[in-house]
Amino acid sequence: MKILLVYPRNPDSFWSFKHVLRFVAKRAAFPPLGLLTVAALLPPDWELKLVDTNIELLEDRDIAWADWVMLSGMIVHKDHAREIARRCAALGRPVIAGGPLFTTGHRDFPEIPHFVLGEAENLIDELVADMRAGEVKKTYRAAEFPDVTRTPVPRWDLVEVRHYVTMPVQFSRGCPFDCEFCDIVAMYGRVPRTKRPEQVIAELEALQRAGWRDMVFIVDDNFIGNKKRVRELLGALVDWRERTRPSVGFITEASVNLADQEDLLELMVRAGFKKVFVGLETPVTESLEECHKVQNSKRDLAEAVRVIQGAGLEVMGGFIVGFDHDPLDIFHRQFEFIQRSGVVTAMVGLLTALPQTRLYERLAREGRMLADSIGDNTAVVLNFVPRLDRGHLFAGYRELMRSLYAPENYYRRVRTFLATWRPRGPGTRLARSDLRAFLRSLWTLGVSRSGRLAYWRLFWTTLIARPRKFRAAMELAIMGHHYRTVADRL
Repeated sequence: MKILLVYPRNPDSFWSFKHVLRFVAKRAAFPPLGLLTVAALLPPDWELKLVDTNIELLEDRDIAWADWVMLSGMIVHKDHAREIARRCAALGRPVIAGGPLFTTGHRDFPEIPHFVLGEAENLIDELVADMRAGEVKKTYRAAEFPDVTRTPVPRWDLVEVRHYVTMPVQFSRGCPFDCEFCDIVAMYGRVPRTKRPEQVIAELEALQRAGWRDMVFIVDDNFIGNKKRVRELLGALVDWRERTRPSVGFITEASVNLADQEDLLELMVRAGFKKVFVGLETPVTESLEECHKVQNSKRDLAEAVRVIQGAGLEVMGGFIVGFDHDPLDIFHRQFEFIQRSGVVTAMVGLLTALPQTRLYERLAREGRMLADSIGDNTAVVLNFVPRLDRGHLFAGYRELMRSLYAPENYYRRVRTFLATWRPRGPGTRLARSDLRAFLRSLWTLGVSRSGRLAYWRLFWTTLIARPRKFRAAMELAIMGHHYRTVADRL
């Protein structure tokens, strides 16, 4: 059996990192972990080819070669996924589609004949048998969540790792919290399921064999969802690092109650974690209570950020505007909080109602739903009727984003972060791509773009006063170029 696995093109957004890829001579931020994992579940004697359209063009000859096309993606890939499906249909090749886009929105794709809804591990044997028999069903849906301790190492041999900025590894699925706007619980449940530590280490060693030496993104939606298991993993990672001296570092996502876990913070730093994305959402308590963000609503969020960054991890923050309880001055409040707390990478989005979430269900009951989500919360789009005036929300959001990423404000935020951040733990290697990015930034940020004076002020003050933090400052300056470019186009 010949199987073509296809991943759609990422649109230009805050999450694509498109405008920094040329600095490091890479083609995409991350490879498609879901498809690589599905590939590892398929029979070993089948011929597999993966086309990530962020890396290479999907040619008609690729489609014609295949007996079956397996297509995955997220909501943001909807338009390009539809284009790929239509090309396959025109060439007479059947598509089996799966992943978040299709799990919650498969009814929007009449041109696709077959779907796998939810996680694939418990379905794969039935699907493979039906493919061999030529009797593939319209829909496959697992009756229960799979045991991820049986999930194999992804097929890293199907991609060229050198084309990517960061490699993904998954430890757990699911989150114990139940935020109204989040679809993770709907897709993966509230009881986090974890891999064994030795599985994660096996995946890291497979990446090393594939030639990877740089940052690894632990892509869990809440890395600390099961604290007992994460302590076991971190202990194993510390031992593995001491034993093998790898050069990789780690990034992950976690809930803000990480600030309460001094031992976890220490273990994460020792294991090589450098950054953590935290859903901070809003400084407005009433809005946090509205969306049932209980882990955020009864704490000082700015102090939590200071604790995590003081422990040695950079906090990347997720923020939302457009809650029913947001006051008229929400944009000013968000700006002041983000600047004061030193969250340099502030991913601010308009609230969006994702399918199968409690938010979607509530707004539908209230007659406020207008359209499906496009999957990009940083686009100036609302798919429901807000309480605040729509024009006020759009204008305020655009102004907030442009203010946050204006050079003076952005570099001031970098300096605030550097003042509280305490870099610790094992170092990561300085790759050739890092040096290339730095040299390109000197021209782009220091000469050709506006904001030059602010850039050089950051450059020299950090180099003189905080030389150990100079590399981090320059990396953040380069990332800021991407965010600023996207914000200016909103």
